[in-house]
Amino acid sequence: MKILKLSSKEMQKLFERYYTNKRHIEEKVRRIIDDVRNEGDKAVLKYTKRFDKVKFTSKDLKVSVNETNGSFQNIDTAFITSLKNIIENIQRYYKKELPKSWKIKYDDGAELGEIFRPIEKVGIYIPAGTVPLVSSVYMSVVPAKMAGVKKIILTTPPNKYGNVDPHILAVANLLKVDEVYKVGGAQAIAALAFGTKTIPKVDKIVGPGNEYVTEAKRQVFGFVDIDMLAGPSEVVILANHFSDKSYVVQDLMAQAEHVKGLAVLVTTSKKFAKAMKNEDIKGYIVLTRNIDQAVEVINRIAPEHLEILVKRPNRIMKRIQNAGAIFTGPYSPVCIGDYVAGPSHILPTGGTARFFSGLGARSFLKSIHTISYSKKALEKEKVAIEKMTKIEGLQKHLESFKVRFKQP
Repeated sequence: MKILKLSSKEMQKLFERYYTNKRHIEEKVRRIIDDVRNEGDKAVLKYTKRFDKVKFTSKDLKVSVNETNGSFQNIDTAFITSLKNIIENIQRYYKKELPKSWKIKYDDGAELGEIFRPIEKVGIYIPAGTVPLVSSVYMSVVPAKMAGVKKIILTTPPNKYGNVDPHILAVANLLKVDEVYKVGGAQAIAALAFGTKTIPKVDKIVGPGNEYVTEAKRQVFGFVDIDMLAGPSEVVILANHFSDKSYVVQDLMAQAEHVKGLAVLVTTSKKFAKAMKNEDIKGYIVLTRNIDQAVEVINRIAPEHLEILVKRPNRIMKRIQNAGAIFTGPYSPVCIGDYVAGPSHILPTGGTARFFSGLGARSFLKSIHTISYSKKALEKEKVAIEKMTKIEGLQKHLESFKVRFKQP
């Protein structure tokens, strides 16, 4: 591993690694989106043939009931049992997260409040290029279901035989996903954003993907909502001479399994840093003067995953402002969050934990403000309304107020 100096250009790049779109990718994705928006299924089929090497007709895009039923023949029954336990963990977690509508009543008759409603149609993208991300199915579908989303559309790339991984289909079926389509890449995002004759338009798109998928999500944002702009997976581990070195090594190596995965060790111990430097791990070591500086570095990195493997980790956690998920103590590796703990593993990367949150049930809710005034409450605001409408030059706004006090 390489030790980075805090003042180095490499360290600055680590702090500023947020998602940036490459011009050639931006242009390619814009072309794909425009084609799908204008030509619908025809463009989707064209790009599926070009990128996935599969020749489909429009009828082939939607996964059939027979395909879904057939997927269970290739599934180990033990997997289904484990899946049910995982689903219960996720449901238990997000049941606590769901907000409740509220209302404030004033003596003069005014009532203000907030009500929550689920997004009606959600598109979920599941990558399957290098390996099928089966866990991302339940980590996205279950929170959406908990929020009350009425219709869930899932898209995932087909393999070279024109099929979808059976585990993805089985999980989608068990979770009662409404429709599954064999479409990947930017063309899938465009189809979900604008709709085609075959693929329905949705209101929000969630799920991880490669840089083309991420750029497509960026470009369609505003036509639909998105969860976040996700980049390569990341872990930062805070450890010192009290930490079990073998745990640190394996957790950093696990992160290195991801394509372009970022693995960073932050430590206050020169001895620990020196020992880790000799490990054959693709990643970085940041040696800090003290724990205060270590916390500052972590908050500037704003990692997707943060493991705190020092003594009294909860004291450190209270000082962390920016992280997608925090894992405390020696028996809380990132893999437990990836698969079974309960909170979704779809988390902000590239430093965006400074302003994005991980996917959750709240991600699938929208808030509606409620306002109800009595005549008495409205009349009390006369001076304020007169002043503000005069400043902004909106006379008709004032008239809409005054008309309520005119004698019949």
